[in-house]
Amino acid sequence: MWLILLFCFLAGCNRTPTFSQDIAPIIFKNCSPCHRPGEIGPFPLLTYEDVAKHAKDIGRVTQARYMPPWPADPSYSHFIGERVLSDRDIQTIQRWVADGAPAEDPAKLPPPPQFSRASIGKPDLVLKMREPVKIPGDNEDHFFVIKIPYEIPKDQFVRAIEFVPDNRKLLHHMNGHIVEYDEKKKDPFEGPYIVNRESVRTLEDSYTAIHLLNDDGSYPQLLPSVANYLPGGVSPAGYPEGIGGWKLSRSGALLMRDIHYGPSPVESEDQSSFNVYFTDKAPVRPTKEMQLGTLGISEIIPPLIIPPNVVKTFTTKTVTQEDISLLTVNPHMHLLGKSFEAFAATPDGKTIPLVKIPKWDFRWQYFYTFPKMVKIPKGSTIAAIGVYDNTADNPNNPFSPPREVIGTNGSMRMTDEMFQLIMKYLPYQPGDENISLTNPFVQ
Repeated sequence: MWLILLFCFLAGCNRTPTFSQDIAPIIFKNCSPCHRPGEIGPFPLLTYEDVAKHAKDIGRVTQARYMPPWPADPSYSHFIGERVLSDRDIQTIQRWVADGAPAEDPAKLPPPPQFSRASIGKPDLVLKMREPVKIPGDNEDHFFVIKIPYEIPKDQFVRAIEFVPDNRKLLHHMNGHIVEYDEKKKDPFEGPYIVNRESVRTLEDSYTAIHLLNDDGSYPQLLPSVANYLPGGVSPAGYPEGIGGWKLSRSGALLMRDIHYGPSPVESEDQSSFNVYFTDKAPVRPTKEMQLGTLGISEIIPPLIIPPNVVKTFTTKTVTQEDISLLTVNPHMHLLGKSFEAFAATPDGKTIPLVKIPKWDFRWQYFYTFPKMVKIPKGSTIAAIGVYDNTADNPNNPFSPPREVIGTNGSMRMTDEMFQLIMKYLPYQPGDENISLTNPFVQ
């Protein structure tokens, strides 16, 4: 009993929580960044009126820890931009809702939160799809390869590229690349801009269809993973000065090597864009990428085939060939995913926790960036463990009754499966583990 009394004293049980003093700080920090115009939240939570209108729903989803969505286990590892409510926060919301969602004195209500990117500024270049993508209403997955050509007055260095989705409802994923042309060899605006992957046999055929190659048939330079998107939205990498970045030639294109739209019963369209942010400084330490599992460098054991009516565990691992500084990790599974865990085992027997997702939710996938670089010594084993639930108890199972699901063919369709751990890293330099990885794009 004395513990309950102590908690009540600390939580302020002797008074009724009000919006201005107690609720607004919680909502503005954890909910408003997504619940505002132009973001993924379906309604705004920027004022007392906004929040009071949805008070009962907010109480329900926060108590269930369904919202705010943060799948990673905060007791396992920490990341920039964590939005995890404390028990005290949840209890405060519950009491506020039960007491009728009081506002207190209107004069004391805090102003709506302002989300400023003053440290970033406005984008220096906005590149939008030259024409909308037509998405058939046939309840099938659709994959496209799209180029957005550009010409700028001179070569520029780029510190960040932000993908701005248009059709969030259907967008499953997007992987973006910079295409660098020799301006004497290529007019980047030549040819079609969009090709449906189902209309060609291979990725190379799609490049030919949109005239991506140089006029002499050679391949232009392709810079990988400059922008990405996954369900739930992905903030662009905004590492500290000197880390990451690219060169943008005067003439070139942004290539969506694969952009995937999920099934829809009605015809729709998408015309997404990119915000490009320049810098005067050349990249000092370009980031590298390592991908385990599906389409990656490491084998999945056993092969990713999930029989019906079973819960099955798979692993994949690799051994580091040098000391590395880990920046960001991205776990990826599809609808049958149940849990995900990744860690590094060092040669001297230590375990470095990377990311743990006890309850996988396909709708919320992130590129998790560590507060500081994590040193992974040479010879360490980086391992990922994925558990898949192909039973009728899985509410996300795309098949009823369950059927065998295959992930060995590299298919990206939602009804197939994938098991990936994607990592951004740098070759280690002394002192890396003390460098804070602030990201101005994370509100």
